[in-house]
Amino acid sequence: MEKITPRTQNYSQWYQDIVEHAGLAEHSDVRGCMVIKPYGYAIWEGMQQQLDRMFKETGHQNAYFPLFIPKSFLSKEAAHVEGFAKECAIVTHYRLRNAPDGRGVEVDPEARLEEELVVRPTSETIIWNTFRNWIKSWRDLPLLINQWANVVRWEMRTRLFLRTAEFLWQEGHTAHATREEAIEEAERMLEVYARFAEDWMAMPVIKGLKTPSERFAGAEETYCIEALMQDGKALQAGTSHFLGQNFAKAFDVKFAAPDGTLQYVWATSWGVSTRLMGALILTHSDDNGLVLPPRLAPVQVVAIPIYRSEEERQTTCAQVERIVQNLRAAGIRAQTDTRDTHKPGWKFSEHEVRGVPLRVAVGPRDIQNGTAELARRDTLTKTLVPVDTLITHIPQILDEIQDHLLQRARQRLQDGITRVDSWAEFCDVLEKKGGFLSAHWDGTAETEARIKELTKATIRCIPLNNPPEEGTCVLTGRPSKQRVLFARAY
Repeated sequence: MEKITPRTQNYSQWYQDIVEHAGLAEHSDVRGCMVIKPYGYAIWEGMQQQLDRMFKETGHQNAYFPLFIPKSFLSKEAAHVEGFAKECAIVTHYRLRNAPDGRGVEVDPEARLEEELVVRPTSETIIWNTFRNWIKSWRDLPLLINQWANVVRWEMRTRLFLRTAEFLWQEGHTAHATREEAIEEAERMLEVYARFAEDWMAMPVIKGLKTPSERFAGAEETYCIEALMQDGKALQAGTSHFLGQNFAKAFDVKFAAPDGTLQYVWATSWGVSTRLMGALILTHSDDNGLVLPPRLAPVQVVAIPIYRSEEERQTTCAQVERIVQNLRAAGIRAQTDTRDTHKPGWKFSEHEVRGVPLRVAVGPRDIQNGTAELARRDTLTKTLVPVDTLITHIPQILDEIQDHLLQRARQRLQDGITRVDSWAEFCDVLEKKGGFLSAHWDGTAETEARIKELTKATIRCIPLNNPPEEGTCVLTGRPSKQRVLFARAY
């Protein structure tokens, strides 16, 4: 197996090495786009399936809307179009023709569209144009819709999973009769995201509000979950937006209230994307490769036979097959690796790089002693366990691994938040330690932009339930009523 660049040597290359060596994704020949390989897609499917269950438990239904959005739709909500205008890919023609010189094909100039189509950067406009036909009365509300889709945002600098021109995501879009119901929905879905991040990804997050400068284009309020990566940078892992009545008014979506009046509906939208794959890698992995929390690992346990002779091969392979069948019957995602093209040491390294949480090895001596060797991916420790206790022992170990990864990341997050009270302290901590800086800010967009210009640190969020605290802004010295969290971010 190829060596993975150590984190301390080159963190960016370490990340790229893990994505490549673990077989998660690769760059495609389409600029800025990626190919998600089967193993990487299997992890995304695990995320998708659990999130989908959680959405449906809260009353949402899945639907699908067009990839192409008429350009005029984006013009209807001024803040929305301003926020996405520089990232849009546009379809202008609908036909090709053979080039006159015989060298391939060219765009047929006679096939120009009457109205250009925007390749979906997000679906608020096309969905709210559709909601106008679906919503007539208060009886049609709340309307709770989710879409699993791909979107395109033209990115100049890309990194696999973290920022690509095309990526996969889900986007929820809901309509409500009152402002209070819509805000409650936005907060509920933020809580769903936070619970998924902690319970399934073993990734603790901070729930908060974005500043006006960082809000989603067209939103009145943006809620977010922010996570801390091992290099001290923050990563926005999910957002939930209270859209007010902006899109309802832009697309004339009204409902007949019980008193007979026509009223505009209140809206939310919320989403997470394959960026969560990047978050998973950056949160848990080490210099040996990918580390996966068991609940999201496509393979939770791999069983590998060790043998020298044909007789030993038959007995050890039979044993690992029995072990795996018993584990599968117990609901554990287990597989054997009985390939005779690679030696056990090579297999150990491969499954370690791919982040399989638990490895079971069985050799001739284990057959004689009725034992099996268990190797944990999170701690790299090994133990001998009686083979007849594996069916009860392994689920417990998987739970321990899941909890250990969460607690380790929780401690990192806790240690990564530093209170700073002066500009000198702000700059010193940012350069030497990184992480989240809890600091006072005077509340102005100008100061926020100036701090970003000077340090590349942004306000990641105003934590929910942030206690009031009188102080002075770290940059300007002006009065401040609360602390916010700054960090450099992906």
